[in-house]
Amino acid sequence: MLTSTKSILEKAYRQNYAVGHFNINNMEILQGIVQAAENLRSPIILATSEGALEYAGINFLYNLALTASELSKVPIALHLDHGKDMENIRKCIQLGYSSVMIDASHEEFEKNIKLTKQVVQLAHRKGISVEAELGTIGGKEDLVHSRGIIYTNPAKAQEFVERTGCDFLAIAIGTSHGAYKFSGSAKLKIELLKQIKAKTKIPLVLHGASGVPQSIVNLAQKYGAKLSGVKGVPDSQIKLAVKNGINKINTDTDLRIAFDAGVRKAVKEHPEDFDPRHILFPARALIQQVVEQRIKVFGSAGKV
Repeated sequence: MLTSTKSILEKAYRQNYAVGHFNINNMEILQGIVQAAENLRSPIILATSEGALEYAGINFLYNLALTASELSKVPIALHLDHGKDMENIRKCIQLGYSSVMIDASHEEFEKNIKLTKQVVQLAHRKGISVEAELGTIGGKEDLVHSRGIIYTNPAKAQEFVERTGCDFLAIAIGTSHGAYKFSGSAKLKIELLKQIKAKTKIPLVLHGASGVPQSIVNLAQKYGAKLSGVKGVPDSQIKLAVKNGINKINTDTDLRIAFDAGVRKAVKEHPEDFDPRHILFPARALIQQVVEQRIKVFGSAGKV
């Protein structure tokens, strides 16, 4: 059965490591993620965006994750990522997701609090935990986009957590959604993170934290991808963020590029082969490789 996201993250909070949140859209992506977690004995959080629900269907993705959790020996949670549509949030709560995110970060402070409290009340009745967001991280990915970064205010974060009762908080300290994150070098505001951590006392979440590994980018480009200018958050910055209080780290872009690279390579090298199993197997293997690397950086390997 699915594991409580709250229990996974509370352990990470106590022991000072982060757990990977990995977005899924289909079976192969999920299988690659879960195999990586099995290999490294790490808890994981599978996540569905509202775009993924639109693409694959909520029941299909929920049952894929549920099956994985029943077959796996590692804790697996299922999370709604960037929930903006209240109907989607309600459906995930009714189905039995481990946690949901209410993303009202684009709203004024008081309205963000009001909407978050509504979701907290709905979810907590079913024993489901809630992630909220304060501040915006910028960039564009899936159905989520923002023009720029609005850094999280520590005092406001404390008030927000106290008034809403949210279980974990996504904050803005310098990351950005998508593959094109930075024009210069990435530098997260670690001092700001420390201040927020001291004020909130709950697990903190880092969105827009994909590493965009150059080896995978190079592979995708070798077989035709146009990815000039893509840039992620360096592992050194991620490790600093984990050391100073981040307990959940979202990864989506890295998985997309890995999947793309695997499919492109298979099709290019074997144009005569139209068997989807042969085309998707390399993509699944690359997903596994990327997730294993992320788990090691986050510090959750061996935490089962």
